Amino acid sequence: MRENAPPRQLAFDLPLDPRYGREDFLVGPANEAAYALIEAWPDWPDSVLVLTGPSGSGKSHLAAIWAERAHAWTASAAEVGSDAVQHLVSNGALVIEDIDRDAGRDEAALFHLLNRAREMACPVLFTSAAGIDALGLATPDLRSRLRLAPSIAIEAPDDALLRAVLVKLFVDRQLVVDLSVIDALALRLDRSLGRARDLVAELDRDALGRGRRISRPLALAVLRRMGFDDDLDAEA
Repeated sequence: MRENAPPRQLAFDLPLDPRYGREDFLVGPANEAAYALIEAWPDWPDSVLVLTGPSGSGKSHLAAIWAERAHAWTASAAEVGSDAVQHLVSNGALVIEDIDRDAGRDEAALFHLLNRAREMACPVLFTSAAGIDALGLATPDLRSRLRLAPSIAIEAPDDALLRAVLVKLFVDRQLVVDLSVIDALALRLDRSLGRARDLVAELDRDALGRGRRISRPLALAVLRRMGFDDDLDAEA
């Protein structure tokens, strides 16, 4: 056992509350069309909108921006049961998150919600990690209604947006890193904001546990450990 090894700190995995303000949303080519449509409210082409994008792409952030603008309630698709529909649409505007998650999804209730929302002029924003045809919906009428609704997709981020998001994720955790670290991560990280979020969280835990700042060698070591790039040269 190495007696001179630096003591490791306990890294508590405390929940990090994301900031969902309008000023916190970073706009780039991947999401500017979706952002513009949210900002265009209430001048939408329809009272129902489906917002799609991979995990961590910013769907919930955009939905929160719209919810504030439209004074909407937010619920997950799993919370939409037949006995909750009337209450949900009574507020006047509604966000339904994660309709792609079939666990607990009540298709009959969702179809009823769409009908009641239109009757009561209640706009609804749905979020989904996949397009409607990929959801495996067993209810033809629900599938047809959602297909007819306008949809907008958030695409994979470009290099500039990925770098900006990495900076924001570090700032949100009150971490200061060199630009060389940002460049190294952006060069090797796949184009997924969800993966960027997971990586920054792992770097935060690792740096805290080791009692070290997040350097480029440490960042590359964590990248390798998480399997982001199997061809990284050892620099740690």
